[in-house]
Amino acid sequence: MGYTPIELDKVRNFRYGMKAISLIEKKLKAPIAKIDMDSLTMEESATLVWAGLAHEDKNLTPDKVMDLIDDYSTLTEVMKAMETAMEEAFGVAEEPGKNE
Repeated sequence: MGYTPIELDKVRNFRYGMKAISLIEKKLKAPIAKIDMDSLTMEESATLVWAGLAHEDKNLTPDKVMDLIDDYSTLTEVMKAMETAMEEAFGVAEEPGKNE
């Protein structure tokens, strides 16, 4: 499993392995497959980002993630990088009819 970098206070790397997914599920109290990624609150968005970055910074919290995004980036940029990392972790379903 690779890493997806994002520039915040420093280069940080998203990684969504089993531990990160478990952190998300515990914090949001729902299986990852049941989380509606299109209607996340800011706190839920920060939780997803935090879980993907926590592997390299044990002191990081969702609240600190919000500060990092506000101070060093934009929510749009960070969410795009997070989406790329999640697609890598879960694979991207191919559209029907492709590669046939």
